[in-house]
Amino acid sequence: MRMPPLALGVGTAALAAFLPSDASAEFLADSKADLELRNFYFNGDYRQSGARQSKREEWAQGFILDYESGFTEGPVGFGLDALGMLGLKLDSGPDRQNTGLLPVGDRRAPDDYSKLGLTGKVRVSRSTLQVGTLIPRLQTIRSSNSRLLPQTFQGAQLVSKELDNLTFNAGRLTQNRVRNDSANEDMTVAGSGIRGGRASDQFDFAGLSYKWSQHLTTVYDYGHLDQNYEQHMFNVLHVLPLGKGQSLETDLRYARSRKDGGSNVDNDAYGAKFTYNLGHHAFGAAYQQMHGETGFPHLNGTDSYLVNYVMLSPDFANPGERSWQVRYDYDFAAWGLPGLAFMTRYLRGDHFDGPGGVAGQEWERDTELEYTFQTGALKNLKVRWRNGSYRSHNDTELDQNRLILSYTLPLL
Repeated sequence: MRMPPLALGVGTAALAAFLPSDASAEFLADSKADLELRNFYFNGDYRQSGARQSKREEWAQGFILDYESGFTEGPVGFGLDALGMLGLKLDSGPDRQNTGLLPVGDRRAPDDYSKLGLTGKVRVSRSTLQVGTLIPRLQTIRSSNSRLLPQTFQGAQLVSKELDNLTFNAGRLTQNRVRNDSANEDMTVAGSGIRGGRASDQFDFAGLSYKWSQHLTTVYDYGHLDQNYEQHMFNVLHVLPLGKGQSLETDLRYARSRKDGGSNVDNDAYGAKFTYNLGHHAFGAAYQQMHGETGFPHLNGTDSYLVNYVMLSPDFANPGERSWQVRYDYDFAAWGLPGLAFMTRYLRGDHFDGPGGVAGQEWERDTELEYTFQTGALKNLKVRWRNGSYRSHNDTELDQNRLILSYTLPLL
């Protein structure tokens, strides 16, 4: 189902027409809409002998129309958001599918696919309830937006900020629409070594975030995928100023996940990440360790919460695995090139069982170069190139390149 900008405008105007003029004033005045154009080329080369698919290569164009209304006036405000998405195939092939950009067809990827999402919302004081299409970014649910179109969910979410510095989240998800599919489906669990789970239409979540000061924030999140797993997550974020242009960022994480229903989920995940900022430089290091009989569980299609979840490896979270990361970022504004940024990182994991009982080891190296045009006709056009290599002792060898062009056009 497609939704062009004209249809969105007509629908919004029709809804506003049913509201009293004084009630619809803020509804329309505070509305905003933008259209993101995203062009994505993906090339994955599976270099090992005997690979089921030696290459994944696709090119696609995406359109993401995002509309957010204001709220009607009064002690209880009502609003409506809409999200229309369209993906167009530019290049693919039967033996080059499954990049995550396009749906996977029986013989070849379809020429296009689309998604429509509507979200009703109610605001009382400093609390907002949303019902419909959601794109949550919590510790327990991190919708993936790393391909052509973002992953969405159906459900309800309450966000309350009634107390200063405290944010409360709670809700239930009922359906999952992964990033390269138009259809909603039940949710399943993803993670290394996890068995016995079943598709579910019920994921309950709740969480608290408290900002103790300008430099310290603590977070607790709870998640429960019915008949699969139950999860408790803790996070401490701290920034230590060290003088002009210098700071040390600390990010500590712990997650406890246990089975529910017939699954075998059993995992404790520990992670720590430190970043030293020095002017236009950033030096990072991270360590992560898994304990338990399985890897870290999360909803299928979502990004993982772990500190070593990066580009290619499934988050370095095999049962018992320990892994570390080093990273370097540079902002070329220091050279008179604002908008140009560079990143490189290296990760290594070990201490887990590979195929046939062999001691497992894996490593990954990623590089990213990004430029956002600052002036002229191309202002705000972002060009990003990502390159990654992954190797493991189970003979998995992968080299990958992604070239992404994105531009957001404000409509309201």
